[in-house]
Amino acid sequence: MTIAERWGAACARVAAACERAGRPAGEVTIVAVSKTHPAGAVREALAAGATDFGENYAQELAGKLTELATAAPTPSRGAIRWHFIGRLQRNKARLVAGRVALVHAVDTVDLAEELARRAGGVVQPILLAVNLGGEATKGGVTADTALATAGALAGVAGVSLEGLMTMPPPAEDPEASRPHFAGLRALRDRLQDELGRALPVLSMGMSHDFEVAIACGATHVRIGTAIFGSRG
Repeated sequence: MTIAERWGAACARVAAACERAGRPAGEVTIVAVSKTHPAGAVREALAAGATDFGENYAQELAGKLTELATAAPTPSRGAIRWHFIGRLQRNKARLVAGRVALVHAVDTVDLAEELARRAGGVVQPILLAVNLGGEATKGGVTADTALATAGALAGVAGVSLEGLMTMPPPAEDPEASRPHFAGLRALRDRLQDELGRALPVLSMGMSHDFEVAIACGATHVRIGTAIFGSRG
């Protein structure tokens, strides 16, 4: 299948999942995960209708921002919205801050402050990364420390805490992710009550389990392989 065909199939699956969940399809943003794929693949996805793209590596993002700077908006689509979805080191924050629509995986106040400092005077939207699976190899705060960290992030001038993200432990059965997705939504609802502010974004779900994530309330799903194919 071509990228355009895979994009169309992913959109159809998202729409069907939203219908099953009783949600408008427009509530869910597909972040096309373009990491390790060339700029040409991003152009193909753009031509097919994608506008939101996710990158895991700061230097790769910076390179694609330069390569695709000429991808101007057209009447059929808006400008590219970049998302940084990987773990970000503080010393790479300058490559990301103020250049992306959303940083998905912030889990320390230090990183938030560095993003704010490097954002060039614009407010950088961020998400709090939550490690609900307790995996030592992944970043993210625990459910127990989420409230304190969210409260601290909400107080950092120059960033805007928009919601939460999570990545469940890998599993062949998509249903294995459901407790983690439902847990993130419940945690988000509790944090909204405790902090007295809206946290509208739930970034959760990838190519193999995004339909389950949508059923649990995902607003952003990160789809790579199902759009771009396997990575080399």
